[in-house]
Amino acid sequence: MNILISWLSQAGAWLTPWLNDIAVAIVASLLVVFGNDINRTLRRLLTGHHFVVRTLVFVAINAFGYGAFIITVSPWLATKMHGWPEHWLFTGLVATFVFIGMWRSASGKSK
Repeated sequence: MNILISWLSQAGAWLTPWLNDIAVAIVASLLVVFGNDINRTLRRLLTGHHFVVRTLVFVAINAFGYGAFIITVSPWLATKMHGWPEHWLFTGLVATFVFIGMWRSASGKSK
């Protein structure tokens, strides 16, 4: 068991310098999963509005809203991940990406 914890700690230590980039990848992956639902909801909310208004809102949300979300949430997430013990860091990150991938696959099949 100690060997496994040692390997996980080494893997976590190896990932530590890249946590800012990993946080961006997690947030971007979540936006990929939820982006279609967000855009569909916006489309429903803006039905009946002028084409220019719908276009401006779409551009504002997709270009500036998602960008602002990534810029603000990623550093916060990276800070939280820096607080994780190294042996849980690797395991938690692998589990996070597997969960997002499975969620994406499940949501893609239902449509």
